[in-house]
Amino acid sequence: MSAGSIPKGSVVRDPGYPTESENYLTNSKGVLSWVFTLDHKRIGVMYLIGVTLAFGFAGLLALLIRLHLFQPEGAIFKGAEANNYYNQVFTLHGAVMVFLFIIPSVPAALGNFLVPVMLGAKDVAFPRLNLCSFYLWCVGAVFFIAALFSTGLDTGWTFYTPYSTTTDTSVIAATMGAFILGFSSIFTGLNFIVTINTMRPPGMTWFRMPLFLWATYSTSIIQVLATPVLGITLLLLIAERTMHIGIFDPEFNGDPVTYQHFFWFYSHPAVYIMILPAFGIISDLISVHSHKRIFGYRFIAYSSIAIALLGFLVWGHHMFTAGMSPLTTIVFSALTFTVSVPSAIKVFNWLATMYKGSISLTTPMCFAIAFIFLFTIGGLTGLHLGTLATDMHLHDTYFVVAHFHYVMVGGTLIAFLGGVFHWWPKMFGKMYSEFGGRLAALIIFIGFNLTFLPQFVLGSRGMPRRYATYDPEFAYLHQMSTYGALLLGVGLLVALVVLLTSLVKGKKAPANPWGGATLEWHCTSPPPFYNFERAPVVGDPYDFSNVEWDDENERYVSTEPERKLVPGETPEAVPAHAKDTH
Repeated sequence: MSAGSIPKGSVVRDPGYPTESENYLTNSKGVLSWVFTLDHKRIGVMYLIGVTLAFGFAGLLALLIRLHLFQPEGAIFKGAEANNYYNQVFTLHGAVMVFLFIIPSVPAALGNFLVPVMLGAKDVAFPRLNLCSFYLWCVGAVFFIAALFSTGLDTGWTFYTPYSTTTDTSVIAATMGAFILGFSSIFTGLNFIVTINTMRPPGMTWFRMPLFLWATYSTSIIQVLATPVLGITLLLLIAERTMHIGIFDPEFNGDPVTYQHFFWFYSHPAVYIMILPAFGIISDLISVHSHKRIFGYRFIAYSSIAIALLGFLVWGHHMFTAGMSPLTTIVFSALTFTVSVPSAIKVFNWLATMYKGSISLTTPMCFAIAFIFLFTIGGLTGLHLGTLATDMHLHDTYFVVAHFHYVMVGGTLIAFLGGVFHWWPKMFGKMYSEFGGRLAALIIFIGFNLTFLPQFVLGSRGMPRRYATYDPEFAYLHQMSTYGALLLGVGLLVALVVLLTSLVKGKKAPANPWGGATLEWHCTSPPPFYNFERAPVVGDPYDFSNVEWDDENERYVSTEPERKLVPGETPEAVPAHAKDTH
């Protein structure tokens, strides 16, 4: 891709700027037009609002945890019930963050908006099922709120038995909420599988799909195959709690370790439900903002499928201290190292893509670079937990907390933010402040590392997780972590302000503000109700040779060599997309 004026002898294909009446936001008005919409873009926006609210609530609970741990004896919760309140706060933080934000964030919010547009389709295969999945998410959220305002929840987000079968808190309400959210996840995954299989336009073969679609497809496979296991497990837990039928509770001849096997058989693949879509976002961000073809396209695509399949085989590494046989633990340890290979392939390919690329340090690219750094730390520290000898010492310590957050927050959340900043102009037709966006990315990066790097040290020194009080020797590390959490919160607030301000004061966004080559950049910003005014032309999603910077209009446009008429062909017979000029 080159910068400058458009070369002569080229045809410019660019939809230009949207008008007030031609996009999905203004197609119909009124609250009911949103409540009953079947438009995948509006459903994606509603998901984006919902998961943002869930993230904000869970984030406030996280700040409450960190402020309490500022002092060894606890700074927030006092009195006889202090430990119970602390248990409820960290449980709801984990449950809301996992079930209401991290799992649905990228697939449901960005995926719903982008998958059909990237495919050149008008909508998903099952629009009504899509709307149903959103309202199931809302119902699941209501159950978690009911648990909060009744007797709380203090089991930890994993609902481990036998404690979850005996505690007086709202386990049934929370598990029913998670059960309903599972159906929402299954419906979303099923919709994407059918959409990608059946609605690809002519010319879009599997290996001409954007890597975000590969990641979404792989994620959908996990959602459809693994989530029913969680649903059955939670129903069995409810049955055990209400009827004492002796499945998990040892008092009635049940086995609590069986619950752990069932739960982690879903929940470790669920880790890849959380991180695989993030991989797809980063693949697109790195390529577009490096203005260079993605390195090793097929390796990245196949590694997404490999992660989805291998993810079903490694759940046992969460249970090395649960009393499994030595042979079983060795097998799970070996499989854990195996699943790290396709993830490493992606990281090396992203770095190779950036090498000698024309890198633009835009806000999305800053988040993408931060992702590579943070996710690499998360992945490498996972090797310590996958090694039997070290896991025995580190299990259930703050080392696990730090590792999990480097993967889920440093990975999924950072990629989600990068994706939101990347596609925000496409979604809402407004450009945000680049200075504000880059400042937010920097503050978030510093705050995140200040929060969780000390926790690796805490865990390696033996500090257990989920404790409301601790030995004073750990105080300075906890205080560093609390300062970092406050800084992280400031960075996230800055990011939110930058995005919301752009809706009011932002400049109109061109169709292709970053110079991307995938199909979503071939429609207006925001897209029309049916996504495209005419059928898009499918090309290589990572071929930037026909994307040029237009100095005069200060935007990227798609160009192609001027088409010559073949003998006997009239100008009227030329397809519209081949003769259109702007």
